[in-house]
Amino acid sequence: MSQSPRLRAMVDRARLSREIAPFGRSDARKGIWQMVNTLVPYLSLLALMVYSRLQGWPYLVTLAMAVPTAALMMRVFIFFHDCCHDSFFASRRANRIVGFITGVLTFTPFDDWKYSHTKHHTSAGDLDNRGTGDVWTMTVDEYLASSRRKRLGYRLVRNPFFLLLIVPFYLSLIAYRIPRPSAGRAAVMSVLMTNLALVAIAVVASQTFGLQNYLLVQLPVIVIAWTVGVWLFYVQHQFEDTHWSRHEEWEPLDAALCGSSYYKLPRVLQWFTGNIGLHHIHHLRPRIPNYHLQACQDSVPSLQHVQPLTLRRSLRSMAMNLWDERQQKLVSFRALKGMPRRRAWRTTSPAR
Repeated sequence: MSQSPRLRAMVDRARLSREIAPFGRSDARKGIWQMVNTLVPYLSLLALMVYSRLQGWPYLVTLAMAVPTAALMMRVFIFFHDCCHDSFFASRRANRIVGFITGVLTFTPFDDWKYSHTKHHTSAGDLDNRGTGDVWTMTVDEYLASSRRKRLGYRLVRNPFFLLLIVPFYLSLIAYRIPRPSAGRAAVMSVLMTNLALVAIAVVASQTFGLQNYLLVQLPVIVIAWTVGVWLFYVQHQFEDTHWSRHEEWEPLDAALCGSSYYKLPRVLQWFTGNIGLHHIHHLRPRIPNYHLQACQDSVPSLQHVQPLTLRRSLRSMAMNLWDERQQKLVSFRALKGMPRRRAWRTTSPAR
């Protein structure tokens, strides 16, 4: 069952708002230091990977270096993410500049991603407003009332191999390369400018150390980083004790503290993932930069009531595929075995 009722009774909302407010202040020195301690080793490892190709080292050596390089790319993406929330620096201009640069490094267009991610924050956990910047989630009733073709499509999307192998490749190399006019002119221009920058990098690489070497270095880094990134995004809202509700019952506090996970990772993984595991705090106050999230968690008593999601427990989430509105919890496809076909008891979500 969701932990929402228990938490709602424990949390004094006005007090919580006052206690977390100080952590929303950006610190330019911390932001700059994070860029130094991440971008320098990231670019250095990329250069070393290129050097390994030019020296004819075994490709397995290059692939081995792709792992820490991808881990650093994930951290770079968190800086990009903070810039989209205007939280990495106090200056909006600085956030846009750094956001564009880190967006190019992570193959993500700034304004386009900011548009969909902002929608995600205003609809996370809202059953009546699914479909933008989230993982496709159906209720049990919607699934049972769907056509066979739609059910097969849903099962494919929720399959771990498809989700963690195909989706990262599709998002990074295809989906984010295509402008979406519905997102607005700024979003379209961000896609085009990011694509142009990526093409320029590829051209320079092909003229210096060769296009093939560039692809053999860059592609494994992208695939590894985006695979782990998709997993992190998945478990941020798809976990055992998550909370969903219909729009008329939806509350931001429940969506943050109960519908967003506190993914407690080992310290080294927390560093590489830029504290994004403290996702409950991020949804509570998106303007809190990544470098203040842990201090906020440690300092605010109300946040101690949130049950952390461990690495081991998070693996169970892959078997939880549908939201059961009657039981108020995620259930597996297997749980539907023997369940009679029933009509949806509430209005379904927008069609996919």
